[in-house]
Amino acid sequence: MPVDNPSRVRKSILPTEGDTWSIVAKRELPELALDEALAKLQSWNLHVFMRAAGAMGSPGGGNPILPSDVVFIEPPLAT
Repeated sequence: MPVDNPSRVRKSILPTEGDTWSIVAKRELPELALDEALAKLQSWNLHVFMRAAGAMGSPGGGNPILPSDVVFIEPPLAT
């Protein structure tokens, strides 16, 4: 079924093996200070950042980012 008015899709990435929040922040939001970029990424990606399994004993706190995670690199779109 054709779509008359395709909607804009929120920008996201699939991380590479070994990506951390800091690596993604520096690569995808270079115009922001690292602390600000980290805060924004983590708030836009609570489905990854707050995953229960990674919070226990994960180095650096928070969760590891998996290559299968969808990581949003912009805030939710306004409706």
